[in-house]
Amino acid sequence: MATTEAQLMLSVGLIEKDVNGDTLWVWCYPSISPELRQLLLSKCCLTQDGRDFHTFVFGQFSRTWYYITTAEVQEPTALKKVSHFSIAVTAKDFNPEKYAALSRILCRTYVKYGSPVKMMEAYVSVLTKGICQNDENGSFLIKDYDVRKAYLAGSVKDVVSQFGMETIILYTALMLKKRIVVHHPRIEVLLEFTRVLPALTWHRKDWSVLHPYVHLTDAELEDLRKCPGYVAGFVDAEVSNRSDLFDVFVHLPDGVITVSQGAKEAMTMGKLHKDIAHVIVQSAQDADRSDSQVIKDISIKTKEVLTNLFALAEACEDSKLTLEALKQHRFPPATENFLFHLAAAEQLLRV
Repeated sequence: MATTEAQLMLSVGLIEKDVNGDTLWVWCYPSISPELRQLLLSKCCLTQDGRDFHTFVFGQFSRTWYYITTAEVQEPTALKKVSHFSIAVTAKDFNPEKYAALSRILCRTYVKYGSPVKMMEAYVSVLTKGICQNDENGSFLIKDYDVRKAYLAGSVKDVVSQFGMETIILYTALMLKKRIVVHHPRIEVLLEFTRVLPALTWHRKDWSVLHPYVHLTDAELEDLRKCPGYVAGFVDAEVSNRSDLFDVFVHLPDGVITVSQGAKEAMTMGKLHKDIAHVIVQSAQDADRSDSQVIKDISIKTKEVLTNLFALAEACEDSKLTLEALKQHRFPPATENFLFHLAAAEQLLRV
């Protein structure tokens, strides 16, 4: 298992800020493309003049996950002319806790020896054996970090406590593979909130839709547009004016969700949505239920909807649904509309 898990890691890089205030890309292993290197520099808080210090950020670009840990150099240390440094790990998988733990060990190793060589040895040890152990700098065991733990690390209950019945808008947008944009000026809040949302559609277990830290640059927006549906986080308030980027916009500081004009028809709410919303809210408000139990409750309700949808499709030619076939069942208009768009999202529609 360690080998397979370790093969998900792609690279490790080092960015330094010297005592003169210059920030430079110093080293990487085995290699990082110039485009990704540029992106990592832009995401690293050391290049963001005088802005807040972020010990850990993560995101996704061009189907590669990146995890950036930043540390301040405390005297005395082997790093004589360095005031801060960042370690950037890139990987194929979403697992912030795993890479934060690994990066902490790499940071301690770098501070102690002042050379990337020892850091590379620790990285290669994880790559080949799934473990790196050091009495002083701590130990890291890759198999301690199951991907399901990463999927369940956020709090669905917190999302529901903020948005209540309106959580159904987020659920519907995710079910229909719509484009959700979330804005908050603080990156930590953004990361915590956005990482939870894919759990609302647990049956897919698809965190590739998550782009939690996006800037309004041509390269990043072009990458985002390649995805049919996504959850994208922005710290830049200007994103609220970019209606070309979203079907649903979440202004997190004010707790306001807006559905764009173009998505209103597909997102029309009816009795079915109200029923699902009640399940979500009742489960989340139950103090005895954990976040994973709430996710399970939502998942059971989703399965019920999908089972009905699959049954409707099964009755059709080639097991593909048509609008005509759907109309024969005389569902309420909002339910018919939702099932039609859901069939399209689940590739059950005859085109």
